[in-house]
Amino acid sequence: MATEDDPAVLRIGELARRVAVSQDVLRAWERRYGLLKPARSAAGFRLYTGADEQRVRRMQAHLAGGLAAAEAARAALDEDDRAAAAAAASAGEPALGEPTEDVAVELVGATTGGELRRLAQRLRRALDELDEPAAQQVLDRLLADFTVETALREVIVPYLRELGDRWAAGTTSVATEHFASNLLRTRLASLALGWGQGRGPIAVLACPPGERHDLPLLASGVLLHRNGWRIVYLGADTPVAELAQTVADKHPDTVVLAAVTPDRFNDCVGDLIPLARTAPLRLAGAGATADVAAAIGVTVLAADPVTEARRLTPGR
Repeated sequence: MATEDDPAVLRIGELARRVAVSQDVLRAWERRYGLLKPARSAAGFRLYTGADEQRVRRMQAHLAGGLAAAEAARAALDEDDRAAAAAAASAGEPALGEPTEDVAVELVGATTGGELRRLAQRLRRALDELDEPAAQQVLDRLLADFTVETALREVIVPYLRELGDRWAAGTTSVATEHFASNLLRTRLASLALGWGQGRGPIAVLACPPGERHDLPLLASGVLLHRNGWRIVYLGADTPVAELAQTVADKHPDTVVLAAVTPDRFNDCVGDLIPLARTAPLRLAGAGATADVAAAIGVTVLAADPVTEARRLTPGR
């Protein structure tokens, strides 16, 4: 196991390559959380040890588990003191002033949940006020401190659902809906770059004719790609004939069709039934009811998009 006594020989570029984290992010983790403890070369370059690399990898593991960046860094740093904690545990009592493991887990969960709620409230307020800089700042913080999966499941997708409910109820303005949708579309599209590349299974994603609300579908595509899928995204208002031609050309492993109302599916049931015989078709969105699915002879993706992306992925 690497220790702080190991020679500091890694330049930041090499460390970034090894852990697949950008140099800017490594510097931010060092500055904000004290995660890295570099030495300096005679020429003033940062030099890192194997212990620094291991600490970054531990932080990445905690981030993948859904911890906020600050909590993930703290957890990674605390593991450097594991020997002392183990010695205290062997005596039958927690170290003085330290919470038990169960209490510590509860505290971390409460802290993480509270931060997510605060960010969700700030994002809603910024979007309602058409405040683009404030909304971008919240999204920057959300995507820096949490995994993409956590950000989408806990904040962005719930906001989209709530925005859709307000739109249907006539309690939000056209300006707010358009502003929020366009801003979030831009951010989701940035996460979708390169999602058609790779060697994983292929998913074709589309909305049926007349359905223009495709942001939840876009989020699902991002999550599928993060689980190894290659995405062919047709998006909103896709004619079934065009969808069928794409299926014939691409031979996808799954097809996800999403709509916010059952009427969008009901209007093309006759066309979807033969399509379902040529490819594994799944329905998603608020319009994907059990009755609609039964009429077509397909399944519904009823859980949250993170869970469904994992369920659809072979070997997960």
